Amino acid sequence: MAEQTLYEKAGGGEAIEKVVDYFYEELVLKDPTVNQFFENTDMTKQKRHQSKFISYALGGPNQYSGNSMAKAHEGMNLQPEHFNAIAKHLHDALAHFGVSERDIDEALTRVTALRDDILYK
Repeated sequence: MAEQTLYEKAGGGEAIEKVVDYFYEELVLKDPTVNQFFENTDMTKQKRHQSKFISYALGGPNQYSGNSMAKAHEGMNLQPEHFNAIAKHLHDALAHFGVSERDIDEALTRVTALRDDILYK
């Protein structure tokens, strides 16, 4: 039997949507370190894109068709403290929904691989 993907371990698409809702509503949008980046953002659209992206990053189906990471963050001039805050919030959101530390570490390793495409743009 094939090993489950992180996407499957996390509970699939519906569970990822709950993680993304919690990630934004309870963590990101309440954090003054990063919430200003979302002041003029259509959060329904943002959550939809983020759910697809996280699903793909966790080994789920590739439904993400948004901009490249570099293009999506162009003009934002994100700094390491912004990236680190978002990574911590993703960690906390996944942990809140019972994802194991080992699986969270693997997911964050995948996200961290995109760091150079996100920072200083």
